[in-house]
Amino acid sequence: MTSQTSWLGWYKPNPLAKIRLFAFSYAGGGAMAFRTWSNSLPTWIELCPVQLPGRENRFTEKAFEQLSPLVETMAKELVAYFSNIPFAFFGHSMGALIAFELARYIRRKHKLSPNYLFASGRLSPEIPELTSHHLLPNKEFKEMLRNYNGTPRAVLENDELMEYLIPLLKADFAICETYEYKEDEPLDCPILAFAGENDHIVDKTKIASWKQHTKKDFYIKMFDGDHFFLREFQKEIIQLIEEKLIHLTK
Repeated sequence: MTSQTSWLGWYKPNPLAKIRLFAFSYAGGGAMAFRTWSNSLPTWIELCPVQLPGRENRFTEKAFEQLSPLVETMAKELVAYFSNIPFAFFGHSMGALIAFELARYIRRKHKLSPNYLFASGRLSPEIPELTSHHLLPNKEFKEMLRNYNGTPRAVLENDELMEYLIPLLKADFAICETYEYKEDEPLDCPILAFAGENDHIVDKTKIASWKQHTKKDFYIKMFDGDHFFLREFQKEIIQLIEEKLIHLTK
């Protein structure tokens, strides 16, 4: 293992771990989105919350605006953590897309594969984004954020804070909205797709399309929530992750 990279925020090595869980946040989010997960995860899972540039303790760094260079740079920094024990990816919304493309990249470049992909709150990658929110003027962009229900009202009404957040959020939205899917072999790991029944951003009828991206088992789990159901159902999500990964400890 190399010295700790800035791409792993709040990471704490766990010598008891038998599998690493890399967690990728939604647009505008960072590693702190998973700050309470360690309290619920069993000791055999080592949580690795991935920290992208432009947020939290990396706020002075320029955020990526395209997915391919982000994945390529990230893989170089994280590949050492994929080597000595099994690993899995969890991503929500933008994070699910990042996790998917990272899994394909490390298979192509390093002949490595996660043992599981948990794709949360995201349409299957081959379904194109039909929006260009990252090109909106700031006023209209803020109104769009209200509809997403992911940014607290107090934050939206804080002009100084939003002056910092809007460029980051637009960069993250650009990652998703400029992404171009390219066909490739399905992944060699199972996929579990999570979705919210009341998510007006993600068409839940199309979640099943994730199935085409794995040669292994595929599962869907719906929650009674909106796009950010992972906050309300964190305990249930962690329990499902544990159930799917526990066989790797035997």
